[in-house]
Amino acid sequence: MNNKEKRSKKDDNNKSSQNRRAFGQWLFFIAIALFVILILRFSYIAIGGTVEHINLSSQARRLYTDNKVLKAQRGSILDASGQPIAEDTSTYSIYAVLNKTQVGANKKPLYVTNKKKTAKVLAKYLPISEKAALKALNPTNKNSFQVEFGTAGKNISVATKEKIESYKLTGINFIQSEARLYPNGTFASNLIGITSQVQKKSSDITQLKGVMGIESAFNSKLTGTDGERSIQKDKFGYQLPSSQEKKAAVNGENIYTTLDTRLQTLLETEMTKVQSQVHAKSMTATIMNAKTGAILATSQRPTFNPTTKNGISKAWNNAIVQDTFEPGSTMKVFTAAAAIDSGHFNAKEKYESGTYKIDGQVVPDWQTSGWGLISYEEGFARSSNVAMAHLERKMGAKTWKKYIKKFKFLQSTNSGLSGEAKGSMQFTYPIDQADTAFGQGIDVTTMQMLQGFTAIANNGKMVKPQYIKKVVNSNTGKVTYQMKTKTVGHPITSTTAKKVRQLMEDVVYKSYGIGQSFKIPGYRVAAKTGTAQVVGSGGTYMNTDDSYLYSVVGMVPAKNPKYIMYITMKQPTLPATKTATQLLDEIFGSVMKQALGENATTAKNQLSGKVKIANMVGETADTATKDLGKQNIAATVLGTGSTVTQQSPQANTEMLAGQRVILITSGQMKMPDLSGWSRNDVLKLAKLVGLQTNFSGTGFVKTQSLKSGSTIQSGQTLSVQLKQK
Repeated sequence: MNNKEKRSKKDDNNKSSQNRRAFGQWLFFIAIALFVILILRFSYIAIGGTVEHINLSSQARRLYTDNKVLKAQRGSILDASGQPIAEDTSTYSIYAVLNKTQVGANKKPLYVTNKKKTAKVLAKYLPISEKAALKALNPTNKNSFQVEFGTAGKNISVATKEKIESYKLTGINFIQSEARLYPNGTFASNLIGITSQVQKKSSDITQLKGVMGIESAFNSKLTGTDGERSIQKDKFGYQLPSSQEKKAAVNGENIYTTLDTRLQTLLETEMTKVQSQVHAKSMTATIMNAKTGAILATSQRPTFNPTTKNGISKAWNNAIVQDTFEPGSTMKVFTAAAAIDSGHFNAKEKYESGTYKIDGQVVPDWQTSGWGLISYEEGFARSSNVAMAHLERKMGAKTWKKYIKKFKFLQSTNSGLSGEAKGSMQFTYPIDQADTAFGQGIDVTTMQMLQGFTAIANNGKMVKPQYIKKVVNSNTGKVTYQMKTKTVGHPITSTTAKKVRQLMEDVVYKSYGIGQSFKIPGYRVAAKTGTAQVVGSGGTYMNTDDSYLYSVVGMVPAKNPKYIMYITMKQPTLPATKTATQLLDEIFGSVMKQALGENATTAKNQLSGKVKIANMVGETADTATKDLGKQNIAATVLGTGSTVTQQSPQANTEMLAGQRVILITSGQMKMPDLSGWSRNDVLKLAKLVGLQTNFSGTGFVKTQSLKSGSTIQSGQTLSVQLKQK
């Protein structure tokens, strides 16, 4: 190799070396730059804690945290003595998995393997035939993953679920859902109301919401606040010690109504009996405490069963506040009161009954031939329209309208129930003004009438009808609202009220009075009946035999009324053997006698306050029974053990004398004699010992299917026939 070639090769080596050095330098700088970028990036992440707008800390907590909602219980609705009318419960829906690919550990089948056995078990505990269940388990679509069983597979109780599970059927699963239990069935249903499941905003969680009656009006108080549980886990999914955070659920408040269960149960029975005879378009009946305005029982027809929803499509209204009607002759109570109070009533003054012309228009008595020349006090007892028209003319329209306002007609009673109507009145012409004096041409609500009647019963003091006794915080036991009597006016004087009640007594006790059916042995009754023509769809009064609204108001005892009862019956088809008055008395007489017949011990206890039940768990059965007996509380002990292990109601529950506590001990339990037990007491027993119950009738236990003294076995069905005492 010559020198030239050597130099050329050397230059090439030098150039290659320079290139490698340059590449190495660039690679070094690039590595440094990437390193700096990575440091800056990690520093940014470490300081900011986010990547692409995702918070790493929050994401880590989500990965290693299990959050669970703790459902709050909806508050209960109870009667005046604390017996449940509506309360929370859990129900279940059932479904069957059919897909044979569904297997668990050790290839255990998670699908239905024995369809015949499964159908037989389901038919035993659900309202479905074995044939129908088997058909559901063999759908026409052979690729069905799972099947349900229609309405028969919904609203399943805990006890029924446990019975089905005891057979260990493969492929049978349950879904739990929150539900509302109405243990009394049809029981002031339109006042109490119902709930429906609604989904919370921005959540897949559902909760119960009131859609009618008290459930709706007090929804915010009844609805609790859900809690939350947060559990920290390691990367393997195991819970870390002492890592649980908990936000407790706050249960809804409990609403105590003024309802008396015995009166309400009896009222429902009597309403059903009368409705079955007359098939009225609508009926209402309410009994209230005249002094306080507390509604003790109220019912309407049509109504519904809140558990089954049977009948609800025709009974969405709350008749006592939403329905308006022309009251007819019961309005004469207020006309007479206004005339007496304003000095325009002379009881002995006579007028010509039969018909009365006003501006060419005729006001007729219900007996158009009249009764000749009679006094105004006789006219009231005979329910004369002419007498009332004369009184309205004597007072003058301005004075009469003033009293209508004083009695607070044409305005809301502010009951708190949704959709309350105010009523209306035609009052332009003299004939309109006279018509209102005997209850035509003026629309009122039952609640307005009840409120007005309290002024007559309370010697001029008008009190507001109320149906809530108290509201109790279920978490603390603190009473957050306590009912107090609310005076809403003094439309008339005490003297006037007493004179009106005397006129109402004449309706019942005078030989010419038309309310003699409403007598109650041992008590003086002040009453007024009513018959009003019903306006048809064309805006004119109907004239057929079944086009009337019949009503009655009664106050007992007449001298110093304790109870007021008001009943309406719209467009009944009267049987040939009974008058409207006799039918109304079937309700009035039965319920009023029950109210008046309360025993002295219970009455004394109600005046002195309730008994708070102590904690009997851990006490001997003998000691517990004696302690409860001293408080006049009946005790039923189940089991052969000597020590109480469970009790119902629970400790600190307030009860009235004469009510029942069930005590459970260890050992074999024998069926007690249930004669005279209430439906609620039977339900308490069934819940404690795991019995299924079937009821027929209403009232108190007459017969029982499981004999007294027989051994109680969980899962048995107890059939009970109820009857009013």
